[in-house]
Amino acid sequence: MHMADALVAPAVAGTMYVAAGAAAAYSIKKVREEDDPKKIPVMGVMGAFVFATQMINFSIPGTGSSGHLCGGMLLSALLGPYAGFLTMIGVLLIQCLMFADGGLLALGANVWNMAFYGCFVGALLIWKPIMSKGMSKGKIILASILGCVLTLQMGAFSVTLETLASGITELPFSVFVATMQPIHLAIGTVEGLITAAVLCFVYEARPEILYTATEAEKKAGSMSFKKTVVTLAIIAALIGGGLSLFASANPDGLEWAMERIAGTTEIEAAGGIYETFAGIQDKSAVLPDYAFKGSDSAVGTSFSGVFGGAVVVAVCVGACYLFKFFKRKRK
Repeated sequence: MHMADALVAPAVAGTMYVAAGAAAAYSIKKVREEDDPKKIPVMGVMGAFVFATQMINFSIPGTGSSGHLCGGMLLSALLGPYAGFLTMIGVLLIQCLMFADGGLLALGANVWNMAFYGCFVGALLIWKPIMSKGMSKGKIILASILGCVLTLQMGAFSVTLETLASGITELPFSVFVATMQPIHLAIGTVEGLITAAVLCFVYEARPEILYTATEAEKKAGSMSFKKTVVTLAIIAALIGGGLSLFASANPDGLEWAMERIAGTTEIEAAGGIYETFAGIQDKSAVLPDYAFKGSDSAVGTSFSGVFGGAVVVAVCVGACYLFKFFKRKRK
């Protein structure tokens, strides 16, 4: 659901940058107040995990479309809404700058659509209330599916509102909504099942990692904290370096909707600001479309999955120290 620059007018793009920036600033403040050093490795590893899983588009049967994990609900269920949101920003930033996945002008909109709802609505309005009296696998599955479906529907609807406000006449609002919402309902359901599987594994292995875990739950688990994080890191590397090669070639939900309505997945936009942002992205994208430049080699895809995940880890962990998230010394 990464929006291209052509789908947002400069004024709308600027507004979404401000909104996403305000949410990020508030999240930085809240994470610093939490002062939980154990979140550092989890932010890095799970950022890489989401990056890798987003490379795997799964087909939606009978539609000719595909979808991928959005990740906001997964990250917020592990890290809480604030650290989860900042980790999602790291993922989307690397995707945009290094891989030209989503427009640079549209980055603020993509952060809002793909990260804000999953992290804040998913964590605070769905996960936290459901887990208020303790966790169980049944509750985790319910929260995962409900959270992914609802927040992806909100994100898809935001895309249609942003194109409406941007005056994208090729995508009439009513038709665009009627096309976007059903396909993202199917995508959200699959994402919910994947999210539930990952969270149930963490619940069995080390429930203390999960957001809102009780003191009793923090003492349970079949694996150590370190072993759990290392296992998730290995899985992320295997997904990015191997399973990413088997991603569906079908257009994702947004591209599919655009093609059905406008007859194309790419809408043209003219103007100096679009050219400026496109020029910056062209220079920064060392692996455009997750491949070596001028090559369709599978090696490029595998390298992109592993290297991109490593960069996400470095960015997320580096940001923790840059913003002094966990600065107080513990006795």
